[in-house]
Amino acid sequence: MLNSLDLPRAPSDTRVVVAMSGGVDSSVVAGLLSRAGYEVIGITLQLYDHGAATHRKGACCAGQDIHDARRVAETLGIPHYVLDYEERFRRSVIEPFAASYVVGETPVPCVSCNQTVKFSDLMATARELDVDVLATGHYVASRMVDGRRALFRPLDAERDQSYFLFGTTQEQLDFLRFPLGGLSKAKVREEARRLGLVVAEKADSQDICFVPTGRYADLVEKLHPGAAEPGDIVDLAGRVVGRHAGLIHYTVGQRRGIGVAAGEPLYVVRLEPDARRLVIGPRSALETRRIHLRDVNWLGADPIGGEGTEVHARVRSTRPPRPAIVSRGADGRVSVELLEGETGVAPGQACVLYESGEPGARVLGGGFIASAERPAAASRQSAAAFA
Repeated sequence: MLNSLDLPRAPSDTRVVVAMSGGVDSSVVAGLLSRAGYEVIGITLQLYDHGAATHRKGACCAGQDIHDARRVAETLGIPHYVLDYEERFRRSVIEPFAASYVVGETPVPCVSCNQTVKFSDLMATARELDVDVLATGHYVASRMVDGRRALFRPLDAERDQSYFLFGTTQEQLDFLRFPLGGLSKAKVREEARRLGLVVAEKADSQDICFVPTGRYADLVEKLHPGAAEPGDIVDLAGRVVGRHAGLIHYTVGQRRGIGVAAGEPLYVVRLEPDARRLVIGPRSALETRRIHLRDVNWLGADPIGGEGTEVHARVRSTRPPRPAIVSRGADGRVSVELLEGETGVAPGQACVLYESGEPGARVLGGGFIASAERPAAASRQSAAAFA
């Protein structure tokens, strides 16, 4: 008979490491598993210089969060360890994040963090402790399908974090558990109150947790002096219409802060780092129908074929999955046809693929956007836009 973690032994004979960030979600995971009788070990990772983030609302894995995780562990009566992963985090997440912006991409650091520090380095540490599984507070679900664990969107679609977990390998997935996949955020906070946890009302962590000021461009320029060199702003015909303050301040699809007046709203269409040029145009120029992926991680039961497979694709974490067709070319490159089109698709972002667009749908995998194709008609711009 299997326990609630799908293991063939009693909870008291099952050792679990819980990755405790100091937030309410992972704290509740530790509490629920401890209350169910599992042998729980809490581990918190110190990921970056936490001095500036100690009192910042929405910080993660630094400063006050470490203290909160320790207090939760004390309340639950479980052992708790803090591991200094600052160097690993800098090497695996912060430096690639900055380098990606320098070459004109829009990176997703949460994906890199999960792929490397949390689901690779921490997993290796967990195995050294001779544990059975590693549990996290992510809002995503997993269950056995044909003898292997598969990844699914959670019950609470508004909290869906599957976009950030597409890079989880099959080996990692077999070792991971996500106890919050069937709970809503409101239910999680209710459980935190019932468990008497001090973090029950704590605010959620924010994106780019390692940028205390919220100004990511400052970090990029610090690591890459000169990355914010100014350059020309050009229209789709290549005509110079203004100057920008450095490409690292812009991303594809951006509208505010461009500083060019025209007869219609203008958006960032493309960044050309070699020439330090910012290409702008009307919203129609952003429409994307086909994208090409790199570093693809595939979790589907059947391999990607050349004939194409119907899926649902998500090009940003804030957008719902939409109908698409994924295929692999003769050169091995994976491409995704977006049947309804998307706007603001940028290199460096993730494209995650699902069996359907519904909550609870299976995650088939995904990759990072290497390039995007736009209809030729969308690349033409009327001179009247700048009249």
